[in-house]
Amino acid sequence: MTEKKSDLVQMYFSQIRVYPLLSFEEEQEMAKRIRQGDQEVRQKLVESNLRLVVKIARSYLNPDISFLDLIQEGNIGLIHAAERFDPKKQVRFSTYASWWIKQYILRYLANKRRLIHLPHRKEEILRKIQKSYHGLTQRFNRVPNASEIANEIGVSKEDVDAVLSMTSSMLPLDTSDSDSAGVLEFHEDYTYNPERALLKKDSKSATMKILNCLKDREKTILMYRYQFNDSEKQTLKTISRKMGISPETVRQIELKAIKKIRVNPELQNYFS
Repeated sequence: MTEKKSDLVQMYFSQIRVYPLLSFEEEQEMAKRIRQGDQEVRQKLVESNLRLVVKIARSYLNPDISFLDLIQEGNIGLIHAAERFDPKKQVRFSTYASWWIKQYILRYLANKRRLIHLPHRKEEILRKIQKSYHGLTQRFNRVPNASEIANEIGVSKEDVDAVLSMTSSMLPLDTSDSDSAGVLEFHEDYTYNPERALLKKDSKSATMKILNCLKDREKTILMYRYQFNDSEKQTLKTISRKMGISPETVRQIELKAIKKIRVNPELQNYFS
């Protein structure tokens, strides 16, 4: 049976190798035609990215789950991505599609691999941990630790550690059992939205261009005050110590810098 499955996998690999990879320009043109209802072009875009699904599915290989089943679920995510892809985002389709592929695979695994039935209270904490984990990851642009998660959801760090240890058997094979983030990443991320993430990235890039037009001290203070350096928001007192000026001077420079860029409506959400 194992040899038969292996033969099927090899046959599938041989079939998808014939589809050519696409250039950025080709993806953009296809996306426009797909949004006009061209199903043949959608099929071509999907076929050209089937190897991407295989690459991602390989990361979730598990002896209890068929590799072809993982690929099939990933392909469904790929089709979903092809239908939603917006060429105005100006990103490669593979970047956008990867998130949908992973989400469909993770949903499938979560449904298949819930071998441990947690007590009701633990299940509730696990749901809160998952939601908090994905939200904090986007906020910090890094993996949050157990203490940060515990503080976010209002439980003790011990409770977080206990729940994660109880669900450790749900890890993909390529994840260390000691890495609690693996447990969290294994669950479907209901908070992530590729469109929102791309928009946030574009907005931040535009904002940095504006900040680079300010004087060095103005830019530095705004970077500290509004977390553009991906760190915690700094107080006036903390910034004053770092820059060797008074807190009042920091405040005045901040106000002056904000006044300069208030005329740009794209930045109002950052400095409100």
